[in-house]
Amino acid sequence: MSRALVARLDNAGDVLLAGPAVRAVAVQHRVTLLAGPRGAAAARMLPGVSDVVTWRAPWVDLDPPAVSPADISRLTGLLAEGDFAAALVLTSFHQSPLPTALLLRLAGVSIIAAISTDYPGSLLDVRHRLDSDVPEPERGLSLARAAGFDLPHGDDGQLAVRRPLPQAAVLTGDGPYVVAHPGASAPSRRWPPYRWAEAVAELVRRGRRVILTGTATEGDLTRAAAARCADAPAGAFTDLTGHTDLPQLAAVLAGAQAVLVGNTGVAHLAAAVGTPVACLFAPVVPAARWAPYHVPHVLLGDQRAACRDSRAILCPVPGHPCLASVTAAAACDAMDDLTACRASVTGATAGASPPREQACAC
Repeated sequence: MSRALVARLDNAGDVLLAGPAVRAVAVQHRVTLLAGPRGAAAARMLPGVSDVVTWRAPWVDLDPPAVSPADISRLTGLLAEGDFAAALVLTSFHQSPLPTALLLRLAGVSIIAAISTDYPGSLLDVRHRLDSDVPEPERGLSLARAAGFDLPHGDDGQLAVRRPLPQAAVLTGDGPYVVAHPGASAPSRRWPPYRWAEAVAELVRRGRRVILTGTATEGDLTRAAAARCADAPAGAFTDLTGHTDLPQLAAVLAGAQAVLVGNTGVAHLAAAVGTPVACLFAPVVPAARWAPYHVPHVLLGDQRAACRDSRAILCPVPGHPCLASVTAAAACDAMDDLTACRASVTGATAGASPPREQACAC
């Protein structure tokens, strides 16, 4: 089978949202995914991906390296060895695909497709444009279709990860649970730590068994969230911070009744395994594009706040009102509603996924 390249050079959540486009390309080609270091683990979890090339792009990464001619030469040489018949360059609406397209052209890729508002000159063979504010998975799939690729019969176009997932019970223990994930890649998208502490304690008070998740670098955030649980009953609270890789985290999310999380990759990972999401969504990016995709979810936060569409990494408004105004009680009520909705839709308890198109009346 011939080979094709799909480039998605930013975070894990962005890569997960590229899944439908990847599966469309994989119908005709063996797919290599060009990912940034923050997205490589997610790339390895996508159905349809055969190989992953990891490279930190100076025009994409949040901690950008200096532009190095030698590094660029190494990458273009590696890509040239791949002998790719075609490439899709997937980007967010505010990113230009043209620097990546230039490198692919230097690597000898003959057919390159991207969504671009900028004049591409000879860099793109398929210049696709969208006027509407569509969800990111649909945006990527639209590009794939414009380039001549489509999903196979029976593929519903939802987010997905490779199965089977690892066994989660060794991490979570037995019985129903909810997940709380305080971290987010951008500070502007994080709920204040005191709110997390209130919410985790309130979930425990309501009889929920809470699993707290986070990366090893997010220990300060998760410790703050756990601050009021020192006297929680045995088994009511488990902190898995730093103890899961991405497939294990996916398994933990798949077994949860619902997930409380900000607008970050874990929200999209939860959607990929079919788990309802209470999403603390700062409107610095549009929810129409970035809300959890096709799973029951509740958006928490003032979507008309002054920071709307600013793409700010740090909150530009004193006091972070768009999220700080969300109370712990409101967040826990959303979790209760989602859990009840999931049980009513499936007639099951924790660990059973609801139909992917079913929306909860929350």
